[in-house]
Amino acid sequence: MKTTETPAPLPAESGASVSKIDAATPRPARRKKEGGVLNVFSHGVLIIWAIMVVTPLLWAVMTSFKDDSSIFGSPWSLPDKLHFGNWSRAWTQANMSDYFLNTVLVVGGSLIGTLVLGSMAAYVLARFDFPGNRFIYYLFVGGMSFPIMLALVPLFYVVNNMGLLNTIHGLILVYIAYSLPFTVFFLTAFFRTLPTSVAEAAFVDGASHTRTFFQIMLPMAKPGLISVGIFNFLGQWNQYMLPTVLNTDPDKKVLTQGLVQLAVSQGYKGDWSGLFAGLVMAMLPVLGAYIVFQRQVVQGLTAGALK
Repeated sequence: MKTTETPAPLPAESGASVSKIDAATPRPARRKKEGGVLNVFSHGVLIIWAIMVVTPLLWAVMTSFKDDSSIFGSPWSLPDKLHFGNWSRAWTQANMSDYFLNTVLVVGGSLIGTLVLGSMAAYVLARFDFPGNRFIYYLFVGGMSFPIMLALVPLFYVVNNMGLLNTIHGLILVYIAYSLPFTVFFLTAFFRTLPTSVAEAAFVDGASHTRTFFQIMLPMAKPGLISVGIFNFLGQWNQYMLPTVLNTDPDKKVLTQGLVQLAVSQGYKGDWSGLFAGLVMAMLPVLGAYIVFQRQVVQGLTAGALK
């Protein structure tokens, strides 16, 4: 009597099973390779963009220490020596000191007013429900889409009728009104991310709404205030259209107007080194503010997503 033995598995079957496992294993490596290529491409684009942004800034700083002959003779070479007289000449003879002081007064006053009024309005819109809440909120949002060019002529007559034309405080009020829509929009979304339990505990302890806002909620919103403050500072410091229309007094001109006037005058005098020195003077406060507060800006922009 013959017995039948169970046949051993065919090599083809075992090979097929191994090939299936081997076919599945290279997928993570392939994805890792694709991710590495994408990272190299993105980093390359960022490096090119950084070079495009940084190169003109460095060239302007380098040119501000040259004399006029070196600017036109060898524009891309390093200065033979540092001509600090360009800075002193721009600061004194070109009246950049007066323009700088006027800009600091206007931007400082408008920035404080914008943050105080904008944070109060945003807190009310974010924390309290009342009739017309959404209408007021969307009214502020609609203000961001209104072109400033359409408001120049009526704004001129309104400021003139109020007796605020060619005044520092009149320009401060216009800057506040110009910056409020974005400030309220930004801070309203930020206040909604803050926990309500802290404010409720303050109310239980007998704190008023004013004390709760200024002593509890406003310090908690510090990252958002710094972020929107930096954006408003950049926009107000570089503002040119509004002061050109509303501020024609030579003694009260701001830095952007002074730079334009200096550029026009250099077309006849040829003091290009003083012009570049004044340009760098106007540029340094903006760069310094962003470098100092860049971490807070990122924290303020990502706080809502992290919560």
